[in-house]
Amino acid sequence: MNAQDAFHSTVHGYAGGCEALAARMGVAAGVLRNKANPNAGYHKPTLDDSDRIMGLTGDHTVLHALAANHGFVCVKVEGESTTCDVAVLEVITKYWAASGRVGTEVHDTLADGRVEPHEVERVRAAVFAAHRELQQLLARLDGMAQK
Repeated sequence: MNAQDAFHSTVHGYAGGCEALAARMGVAAGVLRNKANPNAGYHKPTLDDSDRIMGLTGDHTVLHALAANHGFVCVKVEGESTTCDVAVLEVITKYWAASGRVGTEVHDTLADGRVEPHEVERVRAAVFAAHRELQQLLARLDGMAQK
């Protein structure tokens, strides 16, 4: 997913839709709707728009889209309150689920004997999700390491 599509998804996926989010931002709903429209040749979202929307919605899809488009993954830095055995186990189970998705996507890609670009994109998204969980695991273990 590209950043513009992620912005659109975040704006229109907000509880109450674009109108409710625009009200919280103090902007006209039409302006926000135009900025979220991936087909508009003008009214593009700014970095400040993206930052504010992520802060208001808690949806960081735009951040993850930007990172993935440049070959990176984002990992939220957790506070020390989440650095415990149960938190680590939670990350491991999330990784197992993400890893299973990688296997499923690869299997589905190869099932018909042809590999198509849209299939590779699905595999890539699954790999990035699994990698993000492994990075989260390292971050939690770093938080638990005795200094």
